[in-house]
Amino acid sequence: MNKLYKILRFSAIVAMALLMNHGIVLAQEEATEEPAKERPARAAFESGLLFDAATTTLQPSKTLEMIIQHRFGTMNNGTEDLYGIWAPSNIRLGLNYSILNNLMVGIGTTKFNKMQDIQIKYNVLQQTRSNKIPVTVSLYEVIGIDGRADETFGMNYKFSHRFNYFTQIIISRRFNDMFSLQVAPGFTHYNSTDSTMDHDRISFSFAGRVKFSPQSSLIIGADFPLQIQGISEHTKDFNDKAELMKPNICIGYEVSTSTHAFHLYLASGQGILPQENIMFNKNDFFDKGILIGLNITRLWSF
Repeated sequence: MNKLYKILRFSAIVAMALLMNHGIVLAQEEATEEPAKERPARAAFESGLLFDAATTTLQPSKTLEMIIQHRFGTMNNGTEDLYGIWAPSNIRLGLNYSILNNLMVGIGTTKFNKMQDIQIKYNVLQQTRSNKIPVTVSLYEVIGIDGRADETFGMNYKFSHRFNYFTQIIISRRFNDMFSLQVAPGFTHYNSTDSTMDHDRISFSFAGRVKFSPQSSLIIGADFPLQIQGISEHTKDFNDKAELMKPNICIGYEVSTSTHAFHLYLASGQGILPQENIMFNKNDFFDKGILIGLNITRLWSF
């Protein structure tokens, strides 16, 4: 019995040693293994453009995006100008290029005010599939250069008077394959404005998409200019009597493929650059201020 006890005891000690050694090896392996990389969620929107607003969607690096944006006149004259199609219209042609997966630069030209623009969009955060990062956050900047004659800017003309700026933080979330939403506070500055207007304005925008088929979506968006007395150059009495700029409200239909996106929609702002609608839109969507708009984008990879 004594001998059997010694054999069993020895076997138990060997077994424990082997188990401990196995545990140490496993712990070492786990320590040396790199944590699994978070996979980014699919983009919240099909295109980097929604109406005349930017989304957090960025195309892969070395992708060129061509953009055509068209905004007809207001529909309030009915058949007289074919619901705005024959009225004076606005158009923008643009090119965006993704330098990196999270950095895009673009240029464009717009009919109204012969405006040239430079655009930059940078994704700071990317929503992940595990929801460890629940949202995508982008920084967006538009620099506009007014191309009208020097006399437009008055007696004391300087080239700097032509510049205007729009800065925005865009926060989006893809809730599921069907529904995405984004909100975006923004700041607009014009170096030169009419004496009755402020040079600066804060705004708040939102956009949403409801996808009801593999290629088709209902899209909606709005830009709200805010009259904030604290940054105004005029008195409260003056601002109370001044005409407030109207929100740019948009609703439409989107068709998208791997290389194209097409938007057909109704909007109240005739400007195409965001700062134009924030500073100057007087059309009321609910009072004969509706226009027909369309966008076309095309992608090329290099």
